[in-house]
Amino acid sequence: MNVLITGATGNIGTEVLKALSQMDHPLNIFAGVRDIDLYNKKPEPFKAKPILFDFTITETFKNAIKNMDVLFLLRPPQLSEVKKYFEPLIDTVKASSIKHIVFLSVQGVEKSKWIPHHKIEQLILTSRIPFTFLRPAYFMQNFTGTLHQDLVKDNRIFLPAGNAKFTVVDVVDIGEVIATILNDIDNHSGKSYVLTNNEQLSFKEMAAKLSNGLNREINYISPNLVNFYLTKMRQKMPGALILVMVMLHYLPRFQAVPKITNCIKNILGRKPRSFDQFVVENKVDLT
Repeated sequence: MNVLITGATGNIGTEVLKALSQMDHPLNIFAGVRDIDLYNKKPEPFKAKPILFDFTITETFKNAIKNMDVLFLLRPPQLSEVKKYFEPLIDTVKASSIKHIVFLSVQGVEKSKWIPHHKIEQLILTSRIPFTFLRPAYFMQNFTGTLHQDLVKDNRIFLPAGNAKFTVVDVVDIGEVIATILNDIDNHSGKSYVLTNNEQLSFKEMAAKLSNGLNREINYISPNLVNFYLTKMRQKMPGALILVMVMLHYLPRFQAVPKITNCIKNILGRKPRSFDQFVVENKVDLT
């Protein structure tokens, strides 16, 4: 069975490929990438064949999915126009040999009809292609990504989240869940899984855990929206990303605390990684 992994060089895609490379499976894995030469220079070898795939260039994804059976699909953060980028893709998939889509969505998507993930889920449902939806909680790896500059340069978490509590998840666990599902696709068809660990944490509590694990004081500052926007503009963060950050961190102040699930434990047969474990395992990247 031929499986195409989109976003293969990103955080999630890398963890999926890593997990698959450590499993004994009969799958033929293809890594969808925008730059094959760059992928081939990656220091860590994965058992995946690179294939040209670009969400913004129709011909690349038409060729990439031509002989595939399963598509692992995620939404690149910079692509929010579902009609422009994802309708053509799903239409192409409907006319292809693909028999199943595993889509990386987001927790709470069923209540958030305005976000791209909801619209993509609806496209997949309407297509009648067998699916599995994965709805992960807040990525711990945001601290090694979009939140990294504030954390390392200023020893702070600077977000307009107030005292809102978040469920969290390690992308390593997400990668292992996806790899496990791909290796047993029929038993996960038509199912939606909310992926969380066993914690509900405010950013103040996360700051305390980071302080303890990194042996330096990390302060949590919750600015008003104007202060947050202007600060991020001065840091040259793109305006569209600032708005995403606001939706991700400010709106939860007015919503119920997301629920913890046992999906990771049920699929992997082990407990999900804790936030403390994430800090220990990523200490170099957080310093």
